[in-house]
Amino acid sequence: MKADPSSLDKAPGAGRPRDPRIDSAILAATAELLVQIGYSNLSLAAVAERAGTTKSALYRRWSSKAELVHEAAFPAAPTALEAPAGDIAADVAMMLAATRDVFTTPVVRAALPGLVADMTADAELNARVMSRFTDLFVAVRARLREAVDRGEAHPDVDPDRLIELIGEPPCCGCCCARTKSSTTPGWIRPPRSWCTG
Repeated sequence: MKADPSSLDKAPGAGRPRDPRIDSAILAATAELLVQIGYSNLSLAAVAERAGTTKSALYRRWSSKAELVHEAAFPAAPTALEAPAGDIAADVAMMLAATRDVFTTPVVRAALPGLVADMTADAELNARVMSRFTDLFVAVRARLREAVDRGEAHPDVDPDRLIELIGEPPCCGCCCARTKSSTTPGWIRPPRSWCTG
């Protein structure tokens, strides 16, 4: 649905704070267009037109198409693990389930293949995008340290590799699978050896 241009301020305005209505309109337009036409066909001009704003308004907020798409697909950057610490295998299963739920939304499924390709080709872009997940990575490392202290995880388990093991299966399923069936609840059975060595 196209926004009413008259309802959104198009002028740069020196020193003017960002208008959250414009942010919301741009992100909503991006999400809609991703599902409708896909990542490769998405242009910032089309997003601006759908949102009822200008390309300059987009570039003041996001420096690239990939960063805009990433925020539209993952609007809330995770900051911590919601569940209290418990059995490490159950913790990992919970993390996998949460990751799967995010990666099987229509917007993420439409965005991810092209987004991954652009991030792979541009190391600086990849670093900027992944920085949104810094707090989550810190929380996972802390959870693993707690499991080591309880004797549930092997002290040699690499927390960064564990993060990769949690994120890569849903990501691969999203990029490669044509249907959601490959990421049903029964798929989430992480081996205990992931953490016990």
